[in-house]
Amino acid sequence: MMLTIGTAWLRNGCAGLALAGVLALSGASLAQTPAPNPQLAAAQTTFEALPEAERKAIQTDLIWTGHLNSAASGGYGPLTFRAVNAFKAGKGAPDGLLTPAERRVLAQQGQAARDAAGFRIVSDERTGIRLGVPQTLLPRREALPTGGSRWQSADGKVTLDLSTTPPGEPLEAIFERATAPTPNNPGRRITYKLLRPDFFVITGETPTGKFYRRLAAGPQGLRGFSIGYDKALAPGLDKLVIAIASSFEPFPTGPAPSAPATTPGGAIAGLTGGVPQLPPVSARPTERHGVGLALSDRAVLTAASALDGCRTLRAGGRVARLRLKDDASGLAVLDLDGGTGAVVPGLRAEALADRENVVLLAFGDDGGRRVALALPGAGARIGQGAAVFAPLQPGQAGSPVFDRQGRWVGLVTANPSDKVLVAGVAPQRAYAIADGAALQAVLGKAGVAVATAAAGGDFSTGAVVEKAGKAALPVICGL
Repeated sequence: MMLTIGTAWLRNGCAGLALAGVLALSGASLAQTPAPNPQLAAAQTTFEALPEAERKAIQTDLIWTGHLNSAASGGYGPLTFRAVNAFKAGKGAPDGLLTPAERRVLAQQGQAARDAAGFRIVSDERTGIRLGVPQTLLPRREALPTGGSRWQSADGKVTLDLSTTPPGEPLEAIFERATAPTPNNPGRRITYKLLRPDFFVITGETPTGKFYRRLAAGPQGLRGFSIGYDKALAPGLDKLVIAIASSFEPFPTGPAPSAPATTPGGAIAGLTGGVPQLPPVSARPTERHGVGLALSDRAVLTAASALDGCRTLRAGGRVARLRLKDDASGLAVLDLDGGTGAVVPGLRAEALADRENVVLLAFGDDGGRRVALALPGAGARIGQGAAVFAPLQPGQAGSPVFDRQGRWVGLVTANPSDKVLVAGVAPQRAYAIADGAALQAVLGKAGVAVATAAAGGDFSTGAVVEKAGKAALPVICGL
């Protein structure tokens, strides 16, 4: 669950989710805890060393070539391992890695598949939804009387609908109606259904077709999409559904992705229709976010990865300056102008156990505001290093980690890069952390003493937040 600090509002749905038959979890989901396979572990280490954009690009290309049935999150697990080996098709060692030549071939094949489908990110002016649309496959576009938009294939065998309604009917009521038996259509069968407080997902089949529906609730009402297609087209359409679902933004914020490449004549590659496209957007971000933990009134610990390229720094709303950056641990200590009034929780002496339940304190975006969150996690290992599985997103590097007794056990040093949401939530994946030993070493270098916490009884998530929440601070890096 996700707890919004300050309002104690609980959200469910941050755990990894599987969409049976249509949308599986990413290659780094909680269900894919790295197996004791030396080849997989070695491939994961190599893959995680790549830039985030390249990791996602490889997975996206594997989706488009039909080898990966999951979202492109940038994480690595058995699904991605098997997908790479399937792409290689027995040519070369089944090591889950791509040579430069194989990577070029994969990129060419993935781009060819996208170009063939005319896949473009579209901001729909009628519904406000941002979504990837295979426009070559769905050249017919029309406005619906209900206020939505429709894309359809020329033969009518594939239909993509976008919908929006103002606040009103509860999401749960629509979900119950959509999943109830339909006497007028006895051949309709629900193959997967998921209801969360702010969204639902339904997949199903009819005697001749398949369908996927996603509906999300927000301050502006309900926004969603559905796609239905002939069963005979499933081998090619299933991967498109993954790509469409991964691109779905019901209440988008920030600039839209750049416009697609065009042919020399200016027409959209693969299209003959006149569907207008968004112009390229090249807005440069002016700030990057992170998380820090107050060590004292005037010292904050954060991840060094959150500070790269910073011209100015603020933590907890106060001007900050870099005191110490430790490359070995991936940690950094900041000095603050003015006190925080926060008291850092005690540090746990014992190492974090594999699969041990933990709570991470972070900050997330809520309509342009940074709000405090408590996220669920579990202990893990990346090679010989400590890690946590958690649904982190960009801007949450430096998140402190606490055990269920409220003791500080680590701090996220990896820079989360999961922008793609699976069924509306960030997928669980492994993130490197600085453990107790690394924390003590850096605190010693900085001349900061933190008391060791004794063992006690388990706390609820709310109690952990109450004990440690004030010490977690938003960090803003001015670029």
